[in-house]
Amino acid sequence: MNAPEYIFEASSKPSLPWHEVPLIRATEKSVEGYGCLVDDPDSFEITITRWPQQGWRPIDEGTGDEGGYVEGVFKGTWQGDVLYGENEAVNGNYVLGWSTDPQQAKTEAQTAPRDQVLLWHMNYHPDGGQMFWPIDNKPFIVPVALPGDNLTLDKVVAFWCDGDKGLYIHAGIWHEGIFPVQDDQRFLDRQGAVHARVSADIGQEFGVYLSCPLDPSKVKDL
Repeated sequence: MNAPEYIFEASSKPSLPWHEVPLIRATEKSVEGYGCLVDDPDSFEITITRWPQQGWRPIDEGTGDEGGYVEGVFKGTWQGDVLYGENEAVNGNYVLGWSTDPQQAKTEAQTAPRDQVLLWHMNYHPDGGQMFWPIDNKPFIVPVALPGDNLTLDKVVAFWCDGDKGLYIHAGIWHEGIFPVQDDQRFLDRQGAVHARVSADIGQEFGVYLSCPLDPSKVKDL
């Protein structure tokens, strides 16, 4: 499979049905297994995955997890109906999704309510965890699914975060960029420096886009 292209015209993607993702309020209980909430980004350390053992000889103790982490600002920016992401930590630029049918989505003007993001892609990082901290202290959502390459639509949920805490996800957790609920937002992103990435093109694999609600009235408590 070729590596996905992350910058493209929305109209290059086909019209597909939408699969709505449950929107769950992020609490210590609801995010258990996916990661945890973060109170103080300055004192929070992410976990780096130890290099996997290749044969019967074990990795020496104290080695294999010294690659460290990178951090920078992740920006979520709406241009009309299209949501773009920029991750300074890894020099990444992305089309994260759109608020309406990509064949109709415009970048020069907003033509549809921004009450959802239609998500075309998810990925995970096997080399370490990742922390998202809301610099602007505004609500945001993060779509996630538990580890395993056999991703299915029913495994995907979106966590609603009020903006007063950050969210940390473990290595191997399927996710996509952080989605601002209101217009543009900035986040402190901290993640493994190796930045290994495993991707799934949702549209190609499942024939749908994931509809991730940005509407607070759809938030459910566990």
